[in-house]
Amino acid sequence: MIAAAIILAILVAGGGLVYLLDRGDRRKANASGASDAPESDGSDDSGDGVCCGMHITCEKDSLSTAVSTEIVYYDDEELDDYAGRPADSYDMEETEQFRDILLTLLPEDIAGWARSLQLRNIALPSEVSDELILIVREAREAATK
Repeated sequence: MIAAAIILAILVAGGGLVYLLDRGDRRKANASGASDAPESDGSDDSGDGVCCGMHITCEKDSLSTAVSTEIVYYDDEELDDYAGRPADSYDMEETEQFRDILLTLLPEDIAGWARSLQLRNIALPSEVSDELILIVREAREAATK
């Protein structure tokens, strides 16, 4: 019984030490470079307020939680016909219409376009949504290099 208590105490102490070391590393990383990182938008799942831009969750969150509530059109007024439709209800031709617009946007307009669609209650087809997230992730990785 004493041996089990000793092992438990060692495990608790080791876990506490790992926690403190990890916490210190996060503080150092935040202080040294996260404040000027372009992908930081305050939305992530770790709770420390910094999105590293390296996870799909960050990409989805940052695209869906933009601050602007102004609807901006990117020469895509025809997409208003799809308002209120679920993402899995598009046929191939409609999906290609979304894809064509996505691929003709300037890189700096992609996040704004995604936000504009959300404000207009237009769901992207699932395939195009995945492509959008991939493009945003690649742009963020290129910006950090």
